[in-house]
Amino acid sequence: MSTTPHTGTRRATGSSAAVGFLIVMEFGSGLLQGWYPPLLTTIGQEHAASAAALNWVNAIFLLASVACVPIIAKLGDMYGHRRMLVASAAAVAVGSFVVAFAPSFAVLLVGRALQAPLIAFLPLEFAIVRHRDPERAGRNIGRLIGALTGGVIVGGFLAGWFISSIENLTVVLLVPGIMLALCVPVAHFLVQETTVRKAGSIDWAGAALLSTGMLMLLGGVSNGNAIGWTSPLIVALVAGGVVALASFVIVENRAANPLIDFRVMRRGRLVLPVLIAALLGAQSFGSQAPISLFSRTDPTTYGYGLGVTATVAGLLLSITATGAFIASTISDRIARTFTPRYAVVFGALTSAAAYIAMILVHDDVLAFSIWLFLLGVGVGTLAGVVPSIIVNRAPEDAVGIASGIYNSSRTGAGSIAGAMFALIMSSLVTTMTVGEKTTSISSFTAYAAVWAICATLCIVIAAAAPFLDPRRPRSACAIAVLPAGENEPAPA
Repeated sequence: MSTTPHTGTRRATGSSAAVGFLIVMEFGSGLLQGWYPPLLTTIGQEHAASAAALNWVNAIFLLASVACVPIIAKLGDMYGHRRMLVASAAAVAVGSFVVAFAPSFAVLLVGRALQAPLIAFLPLEFAIVRHRDPERAGRNIGRLIGALTGGVIVGGFLAGWFISSIENLTVVLLVPGIMLALCVPVAHFLVQETTVRKAGSIDWAGAALLSTGMLMLLGGVSNGNAIGWTSPLIVALVAGGVVALASFVIVENRAANPLIDFRVMRRGRLVLPVLIAALLGAQSFGSQAPISLFSRTDPTTYGYGLGVTATVAGLLLSITATGAFIASTISDRIARTFTPRYAVVFGALTSAAAYIAMILVHDDVLAFSIWLFLLGVGVGTLAGVVPSIIVNRAPEDAVGIASGIYNSSRTGAGSIAGAMFALIMSSLVTTMTVGEKTTSISSFTAYAAVWAICATLCIVIAAAAPFLDPRRPRSACAIAVLPAGENEPAPA
């Protein structure tokens, strides 16, 4: 009697078990990603950090991920994806504990940088589920994405509820650290290692130049107001950052295994889609901190803000994540209805309308929650369609590389936007007296400027999208290598 059915059943069962354990990890990843935004106001109070400085809580995390995620993914190909998943989870857990026990804001930012390998979870998990059961890879990837989104929604709500109930920031910040620490043995003992290995080398020089250049440039620009634009330190940081980034481009064009392969962008006509992805990252990641801070600001004291509790702030952010989840889930249907190019237009204009509405009507919690849901719908549509276009246009032998370029451009632009918005919020300030203390804080004009810039970026996306050339999609097996957070491509 044939043993094929038995083997297939055993393989499917093993795959289901592996996906179940990975879902736990991805839920923990989403929990951590949704955990910090509702806590930003409390973090600022605990560490005496301004609203402008708090933009760096997310920006430094994204900045570090730009350099470390491609390296971790490559090491996974070379030495085993489970091994790198365990190492990444351990690094994120350590970073989470550093954040929780940080004696200063600077140390907290170091902890956030240590959490950057979190972004590598999904690429590593995608490789594991494809190795275990290629035929069910698309379905299993969808489950992982659902776990990630669910974790973000739950994390945002729980963080706000915990800080309102416990009122001890260290204890609340420990929760994601404990969750990620539990993920380390789950990955090590319960997830089977992949066996396929790929030869190659790591572009350490490129990673060093990219991270150093961006850190110097953004650090110089974001601190220009505080230190002085003519300060030798600021001039040296900005100039050094520009030189390092220019050197990075030169090194990448000559490297055999570059961190970011600009040649693939030229071969696949990816320049415009990657630019759109960067604009998407800039507005979606860059606006997170200002929205969170605005929702917690007391209008009776400062003249603007929603003045909600941390619990309600977490709920508001969860509304955005819910809108994004719904839209990304049906993004393929939206693309089939409008075509991918005009689905991008739809998502961009929806996001732009939400940002404009925030500027015009910002003093009512119910109205603001509607704008946040619309923003989630717009961002979710873009997050589902844009990577699909990139994958479909990429050369057949470089789909994975193109996916990495998409992820790097999105997170890199998000870190740049965070630094730029920190500069804006430190420039547009107002002096207020609260009790007997006079202090300078970011004015409402600063928040309006951030949202106006985000709306403008969305309008630029909508204007550029019709110039995307349609191209036939790839086969299902090629589509299965989509990067973190994306759905399967829709026909172009």
